Amino acid sequence: MRVERDQLGVVEIADDLAYGAQTARAVLNFPISRSRLKDEPEFVRALAMVKQAAARANLELGVLAPEKAQVITAITDQIIAGQHHDHFVVDLIQGGAGTSSNMNANEVIANLGLRAMGHGFGEYRYLHPNDDVNHSQSTNDVYPTAIRLALLHRARALTTALEVLALAFRNKATEFAGITKVGRTQLQDAVPMSLGTEFAAFAATLADSVRQITAASEGLRVINLGGTAIGDGILAPEGYRARAIAALSEISGFDLTGADDLFAAGYDQGALVQFSAALKSAALRMSKIASDLRLLSSGPRAGLGEIILPPVQAGSSIMPGKVNPVIPEMVNQVAYAVVGNDVTVTMAAEAGELQLNAMEPVMLCRLLESLSLMENAANTFRTRCVDGIVADADRCRALFEGSLALATRLSLDLGYDRTSALVYRAKREGIGLVPALVTEPDLPGDLVANLTGTVQRKSA
Repeated sequence: MRVERDQLGVVEIADDLAYGAQTARAVLNFPISRSRLKDEPEFVRALAMVKQAAARANLELGVLAPEKAQVITAITDQIIAGQHHDHFVVDLIQGGAGTSSNMNANEVIANLGLRAMGHGFGEYRYLHPNDDVNHSQSTNDVYPTAIRLALLHRARALTTALEVLALAFRNKATEFAGITKVGRTQLQDAVPMSLGTEFAAFAATLADSVRQITAASEGLRVINLGGTAIGDGILAPEGYRARAIAALSEISGFDLTGADDLFAAGYDQGALVQFSAALKSAALRMSKIASDLRLLSSGPRAGLGEIILPPVQAGSSIMPGKVNPVIPEMVNQVAYAVVGNDVTVTMAAEAGELQLNAMEPVMLCRLLESLSLMENAANTFRTRCVDGIVADADRCRALFEGSLALATRLSLDLGYDRTSALVYRAKREGIGLVPALVTEPDLPGDLVANLTGTVQRKSA
């Protein structure tokens, strides 16, 4: 064990742990969730990127010794590459507006840097977590900047998963293009359509969700780095902000810009609210599609049964042969979780007081969870369900021929009132609209052929 001291007293830390006193206290104070910083590698990398950008700016301005800047850069490069993450042990949910996370990064970088310089952990007179690693910074600009970087990285993975899922639906749309079926509104027979058209609409909805998430991500590129504690840039030298943001853009690969008003950016989390809303919208759309697939595959004998979902597991411990739509059901539940996370983000954003929002940790936690759930759900939805969907063309045809879905098209020839009378007669007699139409007097002989032929051509 080694002994470290902070303003609250003495803390004992195991010799092989690279964090320091503030991190150790945070571990004791916040045993809250099952998620720690090391469980979110993109956020750990984001913190390291911010620290490296700050070191570069401080070196250029002559406020950080070259040896210290060099070792900070070397250690953060290693963290960005995925090393040393086990030392990032603070719970994601924490009080202090992210100070524990920031200090976890500062202490780990300092101690690993000390070892690289030939010193022992805790010998901070040679490289200090606050005076050197955190130079020209505050938690209040480091932490929200790192949040945005992590979300930008994770958003890329989600949009890719949604794009591939949309492509899977487009492929099915092509495969099912020639299958005529009943289109339904309010769960009632409406007008003819093709199964391919239905699946193409699913693809279009997902593609629009990608556009919405991408647009919302643009707001995350605006950061408050350089504002330090409340937006006035206290303790940051002149020229630091521009240099740090330029360095961070280069390191992260994102084109980042500074907020117009750093005081507002210190407490306003509107960009996170908009991003969360885009995730919620995409999750709800995936859920709607999943619910439609459950309906279309229902039965298989006593429901719609127009499509067959791949059987991925047995559906009952008591009903032999039963297979449930478990993958779409999973997608539904992910959507419910994302909606709940959006509520948390919304309320936490409202909780900003005066010059700071102290609730950013729970916003980060819930947004990262939503991104992870949605990415995993989209990939599983595609590979375990959509790719294996089979159309039951005979069932689609039988339901279509026995339905009243041609009524809307027929009203162009016979008018609304006469067509309505035909529909009611077909319902009373339990027959389809075409059989009812055939027995009607005074109708053009080619009306039925033209009517069904038009539908088939449009469906194709």
